[in-house]
Amino acid sequence: MKFGMNLLLWTGELSDEMLPVLESLKKIGFDGVELPVFNTDLKYDEWGQRLNDLGLERTAVTVRGEEDNPISADAKVRAAGIDATKRVLDCCQAVGATHLVGPYHSALGVFSGQGPSADEWSWGVESMRAVSEHAAQTDVVLAVECLNRFETYLLNTHADSARFVKDVDHPNCRMMYDTFHANIEEKNIADAIRSCADVCAHVHISENDRSTPGQGNVNWSENFDTLHEVGYDGWMVVEAFGLALPELAAATKIWRRMYETEELLARNALAFMKAETAARWTA
Repeated sequence: MKFGMNLLLWTGELSDEMLPVLESLKKIGFDGVELPVFNTDLKYDEWGQRLNDLGLERTAVTVRGEEDNPISADAKVRAAGIDATKRVLDCCQAVGATHLVGPYHSALGVFSGQGPSADEWSWGVESMRAVSEHAAQTDVVLAVECLNRFETYLLNTHADSARFVKDVDHPNCRMMYDTFHANIEEKNIADAIRSCADVCAHVHISENDRSTPGQGNVNWSENFDTLHEVGYDGWMVVEAFGLALPELAAATKIWRRMYETEELLARNALAFMKAETAARWTA
């Protein structure tokens, strides 16, 4: 198992101000970090070397918006979405990120007032297939993320994600499991994990209030028990949000501080993940 920390708790973009945080995460014991890749103009090759020097592996996260929505009825907008994610994949290759996670299958926060149409599903599959071809060229695994119904509408359950990935039908296109979204959308956690086990390449460990994992209402025993049952052995990445980024706080509806410090959240989350996995994977 590898343990990572999503940097969105601190920032939406790599900068020199993040170096003390990265050094701290390495000292705490994380294997790697999940990098936000929204600005594709950074010198990601230089950041790759910095992270190598720190001994931190990396995955990456990105999103799509209304202007580059891969399921838009406008072919030009869909093409923009494909191109945008391809640029992100180039950044992943430069920085040495092995997986790209996130809801880049459709626009975040954009709704039609109903579920996905057959055309939208087909456009999404077609767009992702083109992205997958580029992912193969950059040696990056796509880990498509479903979100709860309040954030998107194309993929809301992990069975949705599994079906989507199987329709894309490309070896570089996989999906990820997220404990926060599962806590909202899934009727049965164990069944949800089993439904996607054969195509799951990544896991987000996220509490029901987006704060410190293990200190909220997520059914952690069922999550870890079933991940062990299906033989998962990949990245477990903490995804927590705070008030550092006003635009992200607005998108994730975080209005109050729910932890003492970001470092303490990270430290407690890592200890929690290691304790839960040690009790199962090495028992």
